[in-house]
Amino acid sequence: MSTVNYDRILNPCVKDIKPSGIRKFFDIAETMQDVISLGVGEPDFPTPWKIRRAGIASLEHSQTRYTSNSGLEHLRREVAHYVKDKYNLTYDYKSEILITVGGSEAIDAAIRAVVCPGDEVIIPQPSYVCYEPMTALAGGVPVIIQTDAEHEFKLTPEALLAHLTPKTKVLILPYPCNPTGGIMEKEDLEKIADILRERDILVISDEIYAELTYGGKRHVSIASIDGMAERTVVVNGFSKSFSMTGWRMGYACGPAPIMQEIRKIHQYAIMCAPTTSQYAAIEALRSCDTNVQEMREEYDMRRRLIVSGFNKLGLTCREPKGAFYAFPSIASTGMTSEEFCEKLLYSKKVAVVPGPAFGQGGEGFIRASYCYSVEHINEALKRIGEFLEEIK
Repeated sequence: MSTVNYDRILNPCVKDIKPSGIRKFFDIAETMQDVISLGVGEPDFPTPWKIRRAGIASLEHSQTRYTSNSGLEHLRREVAHYVKDKYNLTYDYKSEILITVGGSEAIDAAIRAVVCPGDEVIIPQPSYVCYEPMTALAGGVPVIIQTDAEHEFKLTPEALLAHLTPKTKVLILPYPCNPTGGIMEKEDLEKIADILRERDILVISDEIYAELTYGGKRHVSIASIDGMAERTVVVNGFSKSFSMTGWRMGYACGPAPIMQEIRKIHQYAIMCAPTTSQYAAIEALRSCDTNVQEMREEYDMRRRLIVSGFNKLGLTCREPKGAFYAFPSIASTGMTSEEFCEKLLYSKKVAVVPGPAFGQGGEGFIRASYCYSVEHINEALKRIGEFLEEIK
């Protein structure tokens, strides 16, 4: 019987990519009883009933066929109206908006549409896990900028300038940030825009948490800054703000010449986003602002609870101003992030994510999501407190 040399068959670029560090501890936790998980960034709210009802109605009316590659025209019109109303962004629904399978597909397609082998892609970290492997899969070279707690995990103009080279093709802008909760305010973005405005560098602005900012600070998109719309692809979606994770709905907005190429990738790889989900998304944009506001207020309360709890336990935790994650320091324990998370999981059955899952700059931190109930968060904090007492 012949054997297959899988090492010869498999793409070495894919083999070199590490599995997601987020899922590792979640998968272990699933095999254990009575685990309290703060590990996965998934809202605990059900999708608002209006949205579910719209999805059901689309099925009842047999609206189950392919849509255009770009997505339903009604949905693209609603996205254009929504981003204009919320973020002062103006896009032509015909040529500058694409409906995607979640925000992740939009990021992947945007990177592949512009990155050639050897092109450099600047990625601030700690940040979401997909940017670096997607860059590598496109043949690009990830250039990492380590952000820090001292600067509230913002991308500074000084750091950006220090990492620009003639090979720089793309800047990933992941704000509001998973895992740090950091945001970029208008004055921060203007400084970045001053650097990029005269350069042929594309910004891919991942704004999936745009509706989840706190303390009276509304999200500002870099595409709204003068001279930046023509060099920015804005990625957003429905998973986080509308609690629609499983519906897999996202969108990309950007200059027509770039969106034309992104659409080609989407056309051949995906065809179109799920039809039922598109009809549900129309309803989300039309009539669910109140639901989003209610969820945001609940997250805000949980945010203050978990940050206060970590600080009382001696795990220094700065205030996250966006998304739904706390990023406390565990440096005082003397453990690595991985060691802390592993011992906490096995001894107290609490699952959190080690900071280095989001880049090496995350060492000394853990990510804890607060998109869980107050009871859930309080129990987790209680068990973490017991754990810290035991390791003194």
